[in-house]
Amino acid sequence: MPITKSAIKALRQSKRRRTRNLERQGVLRDTIKKYKKAADAGKKDEAEKLLPEVYKKLDKAAKVNLIKKNKANRLKSRLTKRIAAEKK
Repeated sequence: MPITKSAIKALRQSKRRRTRNLERQGVLRDTIKKYKKAADAGKKDEAEKLLPEVYKKLDKAAKVNLIKKNKANRLKSRLTKRIAAEKK
């Protein structure tokens, strides 16, 4: 366990941040899963409605350094391709 005051405070902050990050990560994962399920089931209309929400969550996650910016862009590209492949 930490001994100094600053180390104790750092531990408190770390715990709070971890909780917040895990919550955000779960919300992001659930949103992506919901989109993938709709896209794979052939529900193009529903998937197209969910896409902006997925973009928003990915951009926000990249903004707060939950994931890296390039990963967010890569995921957005791959998820968009999923619908484009279905349209053909």
